[in-house]
Amino acid sequence: MAARPLLQDQPRRVGGVQQKNGEGDRKNRTALGDIGNVVTARGGNGIAKPQAGNRPLTRSFCAQLVANAQVAAQKNQTTLQKQGVQVVDVNVAGARKTVAGVQKKLQEKNSKHGKVELKPTSKKKKSPTLTAFLTAHSKEACGLTKKPQELIVNIDEGSIEDELAVVEYVEDIYKFYEIAEEESRVRDYMNSQSQPDINEKMRSILVDWLIEVHYKFELRQETLYLTINIIDRFLSIKVVPRKELQLVGIASMLIACKYEEIWAPEVNDFVQISDKAYVREQVLAMEKAILGSLEWYLTVPTPYMFLTRFIKASSAPSDSEMENMVYFFAELGIMNYSTTIKYPPSLLAASSVYAARCTLNNSPSWTETLQHYTGYSENQIKECARLLVSFHMAAPESKLRAVYKKFSKPDNGMVALRSPAKSLLAST
Repeated sequence: MAARPLLQDQPRRVGGVQQKNGEGDRKNRTALGDIGNVVTARGGNGIAKPQAGNRPLTRSFCAQLVANAQVAAQKNQTTLQKQGVQVVDVNVAGARKTVAGVQKKLQEKNSKHGKVELKPTSKKKKSPTLTAFLTAHSKEACGLTKKPQELIVNIDEGSIEDELAVVEYVEDIYKFYEIAEEESRVRDYMNSQSQPDINEKMRSILVDWLIEVHYKFELRQETLYLTINIIDRFLSIKVVPRKELQLVGIASMLIACKYEEIWAPEVNDFVQISDKAYVREQVLAMEKAILGSLEWYLTVPTPYMFLTRFIKASSAPSDSEMENMVYFFAELGIMNYSTTIKYPPSLLAASSVYAARCTLNNSPSWTETLQHYTGYSENQIKECARLLVSFHMAAPESKLRAVYKKFSKPDNGMVALRSPAKSLLAST
Protein backbone atom coordinates (compact mmCIF):
# COMPACT_ATOMS: atom_id res chain seq x y z
CA MET A 1 0.00 0.00 0.00
CA ALA A 2 1.34 3.35 -0.97
CA ALA A 3 2.56 5.59 1.75
CA ARG A 4 0.40 8.48 2.65
CA PRO A 5 1.92 11.75 1.41
CA LEU A 6 2.89 14.16 4.10
CA LEU A 7 1.53 17.67 3.86
CA GLN A 8 4.22 20.22 4.30
CA ASP A 9 3.60 23.44 6.07
CA GLN A 10 2.31 25.99 3.63
CA PRO A 11 3.34 29.60 4.10
CA ARG A 12 0.54 32.07 4.77
CA ARG A 13 0.17 35.78 4.41
CA VAL A 14 -0.26 37.97 7.37
CA GLY A 15 -0.42 41.65 6.64
CA GLY A 16 1.07 41.15 3.19
CA VAL A 17 4.03 39.19 4.49
CA GLN A 18 4.33 35.44 4.10
CA GLN A 19 4.95 33.62 7.39
CA LYS A 20 5.35 30.02 8.34
CA ASN A 21 2.50 28.32 10.21
CA GLY A 22 2.48 29.23 13.96
CA GLU A 23 5.38 31.66 13.70
CA GLY A 24 3.27 34.73 14.49
CA ASP A 25 1.52 33.08 17.40
CA ARG A 26 4.82 32.43 19.15
CA LYS A 27 5.54 36.13 19.19
CA ASN A 28 2.21 37.08 20.78
CA ARG A 29 1.68 34.37 23.47
CA THR A 30 3.71 32.11 25.73
CA ALA A 31 3.99 28.44 25.10
CA LEU A 32 1.86 26.02 27.10
CA GLY A 33 3.65 24.60 30.06
CA ASP A 34 2.94 21.59 32.30
CA ILE A 35 -0.81 21.39 32.92
CA GLY A 36 -0.59 19.09 35.87
CA ASN A 37 -0.90 15.43 35.04
CA VAL A 38 1.09 15.45 31.75
CA VAL A 39 4.85 14.98 31.92
CA THR A 40 6.33 17.29 29.31
CA ALA A 41 9.70 17.88 27.75
CA ARG A 42 11.08 20.80 25.83
CA GLY A 43 11.82 20.44 22.16
CA GLY A 44 14.67 22.03 20.32
CA ASN A 45 12.60 25.11 19.51
CA GLY A 46 11.49 25.55 23.16
CA ILE A 47 7.97 24.29 22.59
CA ALA A 48 6.61 21.93 25.27
CA LYS A 49 5.57 18.57 23.98
CA PRO A 50 4.31 15.46 25.73
CA GLN A 51 7.04 13.06 26.72
CA ALA A 52 6.85 9.65 25.14
CA GLY A 53 5.36 6.96 27.31
CA ASN A 54 3.35 9.33 29.54
CA ARG A 55 -0.32 10.26 29.43
CA PRO A 56 -2.89 11.73 31.83
CA LEU A 57 -3.83 9.44 34.77
CA THR A 58 -7.54 9.46 34.18
CA ARG A 59 -10.09 6.92 35.41
CA SER A 60 -10.26 5.31 31.96
CA PHE A 61 -6.49 5.02 31.87
CA CYS A 62 -6.51 3.35 35.33
CA ALA A 63 -9.11 0.88 34.11
CA GLN A 64 -7.00 0.15 31.03
CA LEU A 65 -3.93 -0.49 33.19
CA VAL A 66 -5.91 -2.93 35.34
CA ALA A 67 -7.19 -4.76 32.26
CA ASN A 68 -3.67 -4.98 30.76
CA ALA A 69 -2.31 -6.32 34.07
CA GLN A 70 -4.98 -9.00 34.21
CA VAL A 71 -4.36 -10.06 30.58
CA ALA A 72 -0.60 -10.23 31.18
CA ALA A 73 -1.07 -12.30 34.32
CA GLN A 74 -3.42 -14.68 32.49
CA LYS A 75 -0.91 -15.19 29.65
CA ASN A 76 1.89 -15.80 32.15
CA GLN A 77 -0.22 -18.37 34.00
CA THR A 78 -1.14 -20.15 30.76
CA THR A 79 2.53 -20.35 29.71
CA LEU A 80 3.59 -21.81 33.06
CA GLN A 81 0.79 -24.35 33.03
CA LYS A 82 1.91 -25.58 29.57
CA GLN A 83 5.39 -26.09 31.00
CA GLY A 84 3.95 -28.27 33.76
CA VAL A 85 4.51 -25.79 36.57
CA GLN A 86 1.86 -25.62 39.30
CA VAL A 87 0.58 -22.05 39.36
CA VAL A 88 -1.30 -20.26 42.10
CA ASP A 89 -3.94 -17.90 40.74
CA VAL A 90 -2.72 -14.43 41.62
CA ASN A 91 -4.64 -12.48 39.01
CA VAL A 92 -6.80 -10.78 41.53
CA ALA A 93 -3.91 -9.97 43.84
CA GLY A 94 -1.80 -8.63 40.97
CA ALA A 95 -4.64 -6.54 39.65
CA ARG A 96 -5.32 -5.14 43.07
CA LYS A 97 -1.64 -4.32 43.49
CA THR A 98 -1.61 -2.51 40.15
CA VAL A 99 -4.76 -0.55 41.01
CA ALA A 100 -3.30 0.39 44.39
CA GLY A 101 -0.11 1.69 42.75
CA VAL A 102 -2.03 3.70 40.16
CA GLN A 103 -4.37 5.17 42.75
CA LYS A 104 -1.43 6.11 44.98
CA LYS A 105 0.29 7.85 42.08
CA LEU A 106 -2.94 9.65 41.20
CA GLN A 107 -3.40 10.81 44.79
CA GLU A 108 0.16 12.16 44.92
CA LYS A 109 -0.36 14.18 41.75
CA ASN A 110 -3.76 15.49 42.89
CA SER A 111 -2.36 16.60 46.22
CA LYS A 112 0.53 18.28 44.45
CA HIS A 113 -1.87 20.49 42.49
CA GLY A 114 -4.25 21.24 45.36
CA LYS A 115 -6.88 18.64 44.55
CA VAL A 116 -8.75 16.63 47.14
CA GLU A 117 -7.14 13.28 47.87
CA LEU A 118 -9.13 10.13 47.28
CA LYS A 119 -10.08 8.43 50.54
CA PRO A 120 -10.54 4.71 50.79
CA THR A 121 -14.15 3.72 50.80
CA SER A 122 -15.43 2.99 54.29
CA LYS A 123 -17.20 -0.22 55.16
CA LYS A 124 -20.95 -0.12 54.85
CA LYS A 125 -22.58 0.59 58.17
CA LYS A 126 -24.99 -1.94 59.53
CA SER A 127 -28.50 -0.65 58.98
CA PRO A 128 -30.71 -0.51 62.11
CA THR A 129 -33.29 -3.24 62.51
CA LEU A 130 -37.01 -2.61 62.59
CA THR A 131 -37.11 -3.67 66.25
CA ALA A 132 -34.47 -1.11 67.22
CA PHE A 133 -36.35 1.56 65.28
CA LEU A 134 -39.64 0.77 67.04
CA THR A 135 -37.94 0.62 70.44
CA ALA A 136 -36.39 4.06 69.96
CA HIS A 137 -39.72 5.57 68.97
CA SER A 138 -41.48 3.90 71.90
CA LYS A 139 -38.99 5.42 74.32
CA GLU A 140 -39.50 8.82 72.74
CA ALA A 141 -43.29 8.50 72.89
CA CYS A 142 -43.20 7.46 76.56
CA GLY A 143 -41.05 10.48 77.43
CA LEU A 144 -38.09 8.51 78.78
CA THR A 145 -35.33 10.87 79.86
CA LYS A 146 -31.79 9.99 78.94
CA LYS A 147 -29.37 9.90 81.85
CA PRO A 148 -25.58 9.90 81.54
CA GLN A 149 -24.50 6.40 80.74
CA GLU A 150 -21.83 6.41 83.44
CA LEU A 151 -24.51 6.90 86.12
CA ILE A 152 -27.05 4.34 84.86
CA VAL A 153 -26.19 0.66 84.72
CA ASN A 154 -27.74 -1.37 81.91
CA ILE A 155 -29.32 -4.19 83.94
CA ASP A 156 -30.39 -6.03 80.77
CA GLU A 157 -26.92 -6.27 79.26
CA GLY A 158 -26.35 -9.78 80.59
CA SER A 159 -29.71 -11.02 79.26
CA ILE A 160 -29.30 -10.07 75.60
CA GLU A 161 -28.79 -13.69 74.52
CA ASP A 162 -31.78 -14.87 76.59
CA GLU A 163 -34.79 -14.84 74.29
CA LEU A 164 -37.19 -15.25 77.24
CA ALA A 165 -35.91 -12.00 78.75
CA VAL A 166 -37.31 -10.02 75.76
CA VAL A 167 -34.70 -7.31 76.34
CA GLU A 168 -35.85 -5.26 73.35
CA TYR A 169 -39.39 -4.95 74.74
CA VAL A 170 -38.93 -5.11 78.52
CA GLU A 171 -38.98 -1.34 79.05
CA ASP A 172 -42.17 -1.00 77.02
CA ILE A 173 -43.74 -3.83 79.03
CA TYR A 174 -43.08 -2.07 82.32
CA LYS A 175 -44.33 1.21 80.95
CA PHE A 176 -47.55 -0.61 80.15
CA TYR A 177 -47.64 -2.04 83.69
CA GLU A 178 -47.43 1.49 85.10
CA ILE A 179 -50.43 2.53 83.03
CA ALA A 180 -52.39 -0.64 83.83
CA GLU A 181 -51.82 -0.38 87.58
CA GLU A 182 -53.69 2.93 87.67
CA GLU A 183 -56.64 1.36 85.88
CA SER A 184 -56.75 -1.63 88.26
CA ARG A 185 -56.15 0.25 91.52
CA VAL A 186 -58.36 -0.87 94.42
CA ARG A 187 -60.43 1.90 96.00
CA ASP A 188 -60.84 2.34 99.73
CA TYR A 189 -63.68 -0.06 100.54
CA MET A 190 -63.32 -0.05 104.33
CA ASN A 191 -63.74 3.61 105.15
CA SER A 192 -66.60 4.11 102.70
CA GLN A 193 -68.84 1.65 104.56
CA SER A 194 -68.84 -0.69 101.56
CA GLN A 195 -68.11 -3.55 103.97
CA PRO A 196 -70.14 -2.94 107.14
CA ASP A 197 -69.42 -6.40 108.59
CA ILE A 198 -65.61 -6.50 108.23
CA ASN A 199 -62.74 -4.14 109.05
CA GLU A 200 -59.02 -3.68 108.41
CA LYS A 201 -57.98 -5.91 111.30
CA MET A 202 -60.03 -8.82 109.93
CA ARG A 203 -58.39 -8.41 106.56
CA SER A 204 -54.92 -8.44 108.15
CA ILE A 205 -55.78 -11.64 110.05
CA LEU A 206 -56.95 -13.27 106.81
CA VAL A 207 -53.79 -12.26 104.90
CA ASP A 208 -51.57 -13.41 107.77
CA TRP A 209 -53.22 -16.85 107.67
CA LEU A 210 -52.98 -17.03 103.86
CA ILE A 211 -49.23 -16.32 104.05
CA GLU A 212 -48.89 -19.36 106.32
CA VAL A 213 -50.94 -21.49 103.90
CA HIS A 214 -48.87 -20.23 100.97
CA TYR A 215 -45.65 -21.15 102.76
CA LYS A 216 -46.94 -24.60 103.79
CA PHE A 217 -48.03 -25.47 100.25
CA GLU A 218 -44.67 -24.17 98.91
CA LEU A 219 -46.36 -22.05 96.27
CA ARG A 220 -44.78 -19.50 93.96
CA GLN A 221 -44.34 -15.88 95.00
CA GLU A 222 -46.62 -14.71 92.18
CA THR A 223 -49.49 -16.75 93.64
CA LEU A 224 -49.47 -14.90 96.97
CA TYR A 225 -49.52 -11.41 95.45
CA LEU A 226 -52.24 -12.32 92.97
CA THR A 227 -54.32 -13.83 95.80
CA ILE A 228 -54.25 -10.58 97.79
CA ASN A 229 -55.11 -8.59 94.67
CA ILE A 230 -58.14 -10.79 93.94
CA ILE A 231 -59.39 -10.47 97.53
CA ASP A 232 -59.15 -6.67 97.58
CA ARG A 233 -60.77 -6.23 94.19
CA PHE A 234 -63.65 -8.55 95.08
CA LEU A 235 -64.25 -6.88 98.47
CA SER A 236 -64.35 -3.50 96.74
CA ILE A 237 -67.22 -4.76 94.54
CA LYS A 238 -69.30 -7.15 96.66
CA VAL A 239 -70.47 -6.97 100.25
CA VAL A 240 -69.19 -10.00 102.13
CA PRO A 241 -70.44 -11.13 105.57
CA ARG A 242 -67.86 -11.84 108.26
CA LYS A 243 -68.46 -15.61 108.25
CA GLU A 244 -67.58 -15.86 104.54
CA LEU A 245 -64.38 -13.80 104.64
CA GLN A 246 -62.16 -16.88 105.01
CA LEU A 247 -64.10 -18.56 102.20
CA VAL A 248 -63.25 -15.59 99.96
CA GLY A 249 -59.60 -16.04 100.91
CA ILE A 250 -59.28 -19.74 100.03
CA ALA A 251 -61.32 -19.35 96.84
CA SER A 252 -59.07 -16.46 95.77
CA MET A 253 -55.95 -18.53 96.43
CA LEU A 254 -57.46 -21.41 94.49
CA ILE A 255 -57.95 -19.10 91.48
CA ALA A 256 -54.43 -17.71 91.79
CA CYS A 257 -52.98 -21.23 91.98
CA LYS A 258 -54.78 -22.24 88.80
CA TYR A 259 -53.41 -19.13 87.11
CA GLU A 260 -49.78 -19.26 88.32
CA GLU A 261 -48.90 -22.79 89.46
CA ILE A 262 -47.93 -25.80 87.39
CA TRP A 263 -49.36 -28.23 89.96
CA ALA A 264 -52.17 -26.38 91.74
CA PRO A 265 -53.53 -27.67 95.07
CA GLU A 266 -56.93 -29.37 94.88
CA VAL A 267 -60.15 -28.04 96.37
CA ASN A 268 -60.06 -30.68 99.11
CA ASP A 269 -56.62 -29.40 100.17
CA PHE A 270 -58.12 -25.99 100.91
CA VAL A 271 -61.07 -27.58 102.68
CA GLN A 272 -58.68 -29.49 104.92
CA ILE A 273 -56.43 -26.50 105.58
CA SER A 274 -59.46 -24.45 106.70
CA ASP A 275 -60.34 -27.17 109.23
CA LYS A 276 -63.41 -28.12 107.19
CA ALA A 277 -65.11 -24.83 107.93
CA TYR A 278 -66.53 -25.01 104.38
CA VAL A 279 -67.46 -27.82 102.06
CA ARG A 280 -66.30 -28.37 98.48
CA GLU A 281 -69.49 -26.96 96.93
CA GLN A 282 -69.14 -23.69 98.85
CA VAL A 283 -65.57 -23.21 97.66
CA LEU A 284 -66.54 -23.80 94.02
CA ALA A 285 -69.56 -21.50 94.31
CA MET A 286 -67.40 -18.70 95.74
CA GLU A 287 -64.80 -19.26 93.04
CA LYS A 288 -67.49 -18.81 90.39
CA ALA A 289 -68.84 -15.68 92.10
CA ILE A 290 -65.37 -14.07 92.28
CA LEU A 291 -64.54 -14.79 88.62
CA GLY A 292 -67.92 -13.46 87.53
CA SER A 293 -67.52 -10.25 89.56
CA LEU A 294 -64.00 -9.63 88.26
CA GLU A 295 -65.04 -10.58 84.72
CA TRP A 296 -62.15 -13.05 84.59
CA TYR A 297 -59.67 -10.17 84.65
CA LEU A 298 -56.65 -11.78 86.31
CA THR A 299 -53.73 -10.39 84.32
CA VAL A 300 -53.01 -7.39 86.54
CA PRO A 301 -49.71 -5.77 87.61
CA THR A 302 -49.12 -6.87 91.20
CA PRO A 303 -46.20 -5.66 93.36
CA TYR A 304 -44.34 -8.87 92.53
CA MET A 305 -44.01 -7.90 88.85
CA PHE A 306 -42.21 -4.70 89.84
CA LEU A 307 -40.19 -6.34 92.62
CA THR A 308 -38.34 -8.65 90.23
CA ARG A 309 -37.33 -5.72 88.03
CA PHE A 310 -36.37 -3.37 90.85
CA ILE A 311 -34.32 -6.00 92.69
CA LYS A 312 -32.36 -6.53 89.49
CA ALA A 313 -31.67 -2.79 89.33
CA SER A 314 -30.64 -2.69 92.99
CA SER A 315 -28.09 -5.46 93.33
CA ALA A 316 -26.24 -8.28 91.68
CA PRO A 317 -28.24 -11.43 90.89
CA SER A 318 -26.29 -13.38 93.53
CA ASP A 319 -27.24 -11.04 96.40
CA SER A 320 -29.80 -13.31 98.08
CA GLU A 321 -29.81 -11.29 101.29
CA MET A 322 -31.02 -8.19 99.50
CA GLU A 323 -33.66 -10.20 97.64
CA ASN A 324 -35.03 -11.79 100.84
CA MET A 325 -35.07 -8.45 102.62
CA VAL A 326 -37.05 -6.81 99.82
CA TYR A 327 -39.65 -9.59 99.82
CA PHE A 328 -39.89 -9.32 103.62
CA PHE A 329 -40.84 -5.65 103.42
CA ALA A 330 -43.17 -6.26 100.48
CA GLU A 331 -45.16 -8.91 102.37
CA LEU A 332 -45.35 -6.64 105.41
CA GLY A 333 -46.79 -4.05 103.06
CA ILE A 334 -49.49 -6.20 101.45
CA MET A 335 -50.57 -7.52 104.85
CA ASN A 336 -51.46 -4.01 106.00
CA TYR A 337 -54.54 -2.47 104.44
CA SER A 338 -53.31 1.13 104.58
CA THR A 339 -50.20 0.58 102.45
CA THR A 340 -52.04 -1.63 99.95
CA ILE A 341 -54.78 0.90 99.30
CA LYS A 342 -52.80 4.12 99.55
CA TYR A 343 -49.81 3.24 97.39
CA PRO A 344 -49.77 1.73 93.88
CA PRO A 345 -47.94 -1.59 93.43
CA SER A 346 -44.91 -0.02 91.73
CA LEU A 347 -44.39 2.50 94.54
CA LEU A 348 -44.79 -0.21 97.19
CA ALA A 349 -42.17 -2.30 95.39
CA ALA A 350 -39.76 0.64 95.08
CA SER A 351 -40.24 1.52 98.76
CA SER A 352 -39.50 -2.09 99.73
CA VAL A 353 -36.19 -1.90 97.85
CA TYR A 354 -35.35 1.44 99.50
CA ALA A 355 -36.20 0.14 103.00
CA ALA A 356 -34.11 -2.98 102.38
CA ARG A 357 -31.09 -0.94 101.26
CA CYS A 358 -31.36 1.27 104.34
CA THR A 359 -31.65 -1.78 106.61
CA LEU A 360 -28.58 -3.41 105.03
CA ASN A 361 -26.69 -0.08 105.15
CA ASN A 362 -26.13 0.03 101.42
CA SER A 363 -24.63 3.29 100.27
CA PRO A 364 -26.02 5.20 98.53
CA SER A 365 -29.54 4.32 99.63
CA TRP A 366 -30.95 5.33 96.24
CA THR A 367 -29.04 5.44 92.97
CA GLU A 368 -29.56 6.94 89.53
CA THR A 369 -30.02 3.42 88.18
CA LEU A 370 -32.88 2.73 90.61
CA GLN A 371 -34.51 6.08 89.90
CA HIS A 372 -34.30 5.40 86.17
CA TYR A 373 -35.87 1.93 86.28
CA THR A 374 -38.42 2.57 89.05
CA GLY A 375 -39.47 6.03 87.90
CA TYR A 376 -39.48 7.31 91.52
CA SER A 377 -37.16 9.72 93.27
CA GLU A 378 -35.99 9.20 96.83
CA ASN A 379 -38.41 11.79 98.20
CA GLN A 380 -41.38 10.05 96.58
CA ILE A 381 -40.79 6.73 98.31
CA LYS A 382 -39.58 7.82 101.76
CA GLU A 383 -43.05 8.03 103.29
CA CYS A 384 -44.01 4.47 102.33
CA ALA A 385 -40.55 3.17 103.26
CA ARG A 386 -40.88 4.61 106.77
CA LEU A 387 -44.18 2.76 107.19
CA LEU A 388 -42.52 -0.50 106.16
CA VAL A 389 -39.67 0.04 108.63
CA SER A 390 -42.19 0.75 111.40
CA PHE A 391 -43.90 -2.56 110.57
CA HIS A 392 -40.50 -4.24 110.86
CA MET A 393 -39.93 -2.75 114.30
CA ALA A 394 -43.36 -3.89 115.52
CA ALA A 395 -43.20 -7.37 113.94
CA PRO A 396 -41.48 -9.23 116.86
CA GLU A 397 -44.19 -8.14 119.31
CA SER A 398 -47.16 -8.34 116.92
CA LYS A 399 -49.84 -11.02 117.19
CA LEU A 400 -49.72 -11.44 113.42
CA ARG A 401 -46.31 -13.03 113.09
CA ALA A 402 -46.57 -15.11 109.91
CA VAL A 403 -44.28 -12.84 107.85
CA TYR A 404 -41.82 -12.42 110.70
CA LYS A 405 -41.56 -16.18 111.34
CA LYS A 406 -41.30 -16.93 107.63
CA PHE A 407 -38.32 -14.61 107.14
CA SER A 408 -36.67 -15.61 110.41
CA LYS A 409 -35.94 -19.07 108.99
CA PRO A 410 -32.59 -19.97 107.39
CA ASP A 411 -34.10 -20.72 103.98
CA ASN A 412 -35.14 -17.04 103.79
CA GLY A 413 -31.84 -15.70 105.10
CA MET A 414 -33.19 -14.82 108.58
CA VAL A 415 -33.42 -11.23 107.37
CA ALA A 416 -36.29 -10.43 109.77
CA LEU A 417 -33.83 -10.72 112.68
CA ARG A 418 -31.71 -7.82 111.46
CA SER A 419 -31.94 -4.48 113.23
CA PRO A 420 -34.55 -2.12 111.72
CA ALA A 421 -33.37 0.98 109.88
CA LYS A 422 -34.01 3.44 112.72
CA SER A 423 -32.01 6.09 110.86
CA LEU A 424 -34.79 6.24 108.26
CA LEU A 425 -37.40 6.85 110.96
CA ALA A 426 -35.18 9.46 112.64
CA SER A 427 -35.14 11.52 109.44
CA THR A 428 -38.90 12.06 109.59
